[in-house]
Order: sequence, then C-alpha cells, then structure tokens
Amino acid sequence: MGVGNGTVVTEFILTGFSGLDQTLWLFLCLVLLLMYLTTVMGNAAIIFLVCVDNRLQTPMYFLIGNLAFLEIWFTSSTSIKLLVILSFGRRTISVSSCFAQSSFYFALGGAEFVLLVVMSFDRYVAICQPLRYAAIMKHQLCIQLVAAVWVTGFIFLSYHLVLLSQLTFCGLNKIQHFFCDTTPLFQLSCSDVTLLWKTESVFILFIVLSSLCLTVASYTCIFFCILQMPAASARRKAFATCSSHLTTLAVVYGSCIALYAPSSGYVSLETNSIVALLNTVLYPFLNPFIYSLRNKAVMLALKEAMARTTAQLFP
Repeated sequence: MGVGNGTVVTEFILTGFSGLDQTLWLFLCLVLLLMYLTTVMGNAAIIFLVCVDNRLQTPMYFLIGNLAFLEIWFTSSTSIKLLVILSFGRRTISVSSCFAQSSFYFALGGAEFVLLVVMSFDRYVAICQPLRYAAIMKHQLCIQLVAAVWVTGFIFLSYHLVLLSQLTFCGLNKIQHFFCDTTPLFQLSCSDVTLLWKTESVFILFIVLSSLCLTVASYTCIFFCILQMPAASARRKAFATCSSHLTTLAVVYGSCIALYAPSSGYVSLETNSIVALLNTVLYPFLNPFIYSLRNKAVMLALKEAMARTTAQLFP
C-alpha cells in the first residue's frame, strides 16, 4: 500500500489488550462473547418481531428495527476480529481488510447518529403532537427518512475510503488498538497527516455534535411536554423511558467525543481502546433492552412467538 525504506506494508498487527494476563484475558473473552451473542440475538429477535407482528408495524418500531439491523453490523465490524484475537491470538489483518473495517465502522456509526436524530424526532411528534402523529409520520416519510440514513452511511463509507487511500506506510505495521481506528492509523503513517487528521476530526465532530444537538433539542421539547401531563403516573413512565434513552445516548456520544476530539491524539492508545469498548460493545449491547425489550408490546409479541414455536415443536 505504501512504500518506504524499501518495505511494502501488506498487513497490520493489532496489539490491543496484548498486556493482559491469562486469567483476565479469558474473562474478557468470555464476557465479550456473551455480550456479542446477546446483542446479535436480541437485535435479530427485534427485527423478526417487527416484520411478523402487525401490532409492531408502526413508525416507531420500523425505526427501531432499522436501528437493530445497524447495531448487528456495527458491533460485528469490530467485535468479530476482537474475539478472534482473544480466542486464537490471530492479530494480523491485511491492509485492504483494515481499511474496509475502518470504513464500515465509521459509515455504520455515522448512519446510526442520523437514525438517532430521526428516532428522537419521531418520539417528539408522538409525545408533543399526538393528534398529528399519524398525519406527520406517514409510511412514505418513514421510508424516505430511513433511505436518507443509508445514503448518508454510503457517503461516509466513500469519504473514509478516499481519506485512507491518502495514507502511506513505511514498514511499521503494529496498530496499538483492537481494530483499525483512524487515530492509530494516522500515527502509524509516515506521510504528513496533519491536514488529514484535522479534516477527519472536524468531520467526525460535526456529525457527532450536530446530531447530538438535534437529539437533545428533541428530548428537551419532550421533557417540557411531559411536565405538562396531568397524570403523575404518565409523567413518571415517560421520564423513566426518556432517562433510559438518554443514558445510552450519553454512552455513545461521550465515548465518541472522547475518542475523536482534536486533543484525543494525545491520549494513550490503551485508554482509547478501553473507551472504544463502550462505543463498539456496551452501547450495542444495551440498545435492545433500552429501546425494545423493556416495552410491553414487544415482550407480548415475543412471548406469543415463543408460545407458537413451542406448540409447533411439542404439539
């Protein structure tokens, strides 16, 4: 990919978490495996239920189904390689695979930020303008909004591939991370990456902060609407739901700002690896429980689906 000092770099070595002792290594591997399987199965169950249950074929669950689909691929883009590293010690990754992993990670992450804005707008309309909800959140509009999310993800993917193609590498190939993040790649490159790094930081922070401002604005309006609800029980329920949503949003936005703020290049890569786990593992793990599996309608649909499956297996 890059030539320097007579050396052509064809693969990288991911050295993240290489300093762990054997006991902690096995514990981390087991925990991450369980969290990954739970994330994939939980989100897959949500997608299945949204597709087959008529009661869940509403704008809110349509958006949640798309979020679940995004989460499966987003966490898989980094977790599978991390599990391979922890389970088999295979730390090498080709340059093309590294660039593809990094690009898909940012594309899916960027698309998810846009989707979170759309979901917060949906909740704003549902809570603050319930009488107009059906007229505003029509099926056609939902399709258009989700299409915009995926088009945005494709734009992010193309942009990131072009940016990475500008990097050159001169023999050094050890990435001090568990996946191909841009920070260690920039630090490993032998070309002048000052402008590229600033461009990447500005681009990422613009996406993160703009989506954060729009999402916070929606939830602020929602909170004011909740305060005007006459029933105390309704206010408590709405506050509990919004609080859980904001908790997960704090995890993903906080970790992204910590990782990709302009000063993050001066933070140790070991610290970056730990913070990245919040973004790539913990947040996707929490989402099925926060957005869906705490919902009575989803749980009822899940119980009915399990009852039908059991009846078919054991008539």
